[in-house]
Amino acid sequence: MPMHYLADQAAEPQLPTLTCQETRIQITQRTRRWNRKPVVTVVDALDFWSAAASAANVVMQLSWPEVGYGVAESRVHSGALMYHPWKRLRTTAQYMAVAILGTEDERKAYREAVNVAHRQVRSTNESPVKYNAFNRELQLWVAACLFIFYEDTYQLLHGKLTEEQADAFFRSALPIGTTLQVTEDMWPATRKDFDVYWNTACERIQVDEFVRDFLMDLVNLKMINVVPRLILAPLLRFLTVGFLAPVFREQLGLEWTDTDRRRFEHLFLFVAVVNRCIPRRLRTYNYTVLMRDLRWRLRRKKPLI
Repeated sequence: MPMHYLADQAAEPQLPTLTCQETRIQITQRTRRWNRKPVVTVVDALDFWSAAASAANVVMQLSWPEVGYGVAESRVHSGALMYHPWKRLRTTAQYMAVAILGTEDERKAYREAVNVAHRQVRSTNESPVKYNAFNRELQLWVAACLFIFYEDTYQLLHGKLTEEQADAFFRSALPIGTTLQVTEDMWPATRKDFDVYWNTACERIQVDEFVRDFLMDLVNLKMINVVPRLILAPLLRFLTVGFLAPVFREQLGLEWTDTDRRRFEHLFLFVAVVNRCIPRRLRTYNYTVLMRDLRWRLRRKKPLI
């Protein structure tokens, strides 16, 4: 198993072959920017509407073969997405909540809980791809995907970030990675450096039939009861494809037309207007509940994941 999946840009600077046109979603119509403060952080991106991009972000994370096989082959059934989807939803959302809102002690407690599960996530002799959940580069890729999740959803709901806001937003997202094993020096130094990292990392995207089937089962909600599946799956599929950049859609063989793009943009133009009328405490209440649950578990010494 390689210790490093990407070349060291500091030692061997190379321009990526992919561009942001291929690796990021392309939006032609956005709501007007309504947050005028010069410093915007990832805390400002906490919003229940952002859940619309959740499945797409899982697809992005699992598009690196090592992460894809690590999740799809996972022997930790107690927290497996296809066995316990609601628990996995809670633990993933809670990780993001504690990374952004938690204290250092709370982050440490959650890190230790995740480490227990990650010790079992390693390839076997039969695995076609070698992986280890403690590999920091794999964790950096996942953290980068989570940053994209917050940046994309924030800009759809609040308008495009200025360059100054984008830099502050990016710097504030560091704990998304460092709450686990990613070190501060691994996180790109600037927002522009992140684009270089992201476009380079996207060159490694490769989804084979095994992982593709797993991801399409997720997108089609095969892990939940048939009644809610019939109601929710068409909308989830539309949102998921909309939140995937071209390079990811191509790997899954998903079609996205100009008509689809316009419908997606019009939907979020409407949602962004509605969002302005909803008090922030309501829009972020899901994060409040997640943090209360975390602190209750810590006080009662209950399992975190």
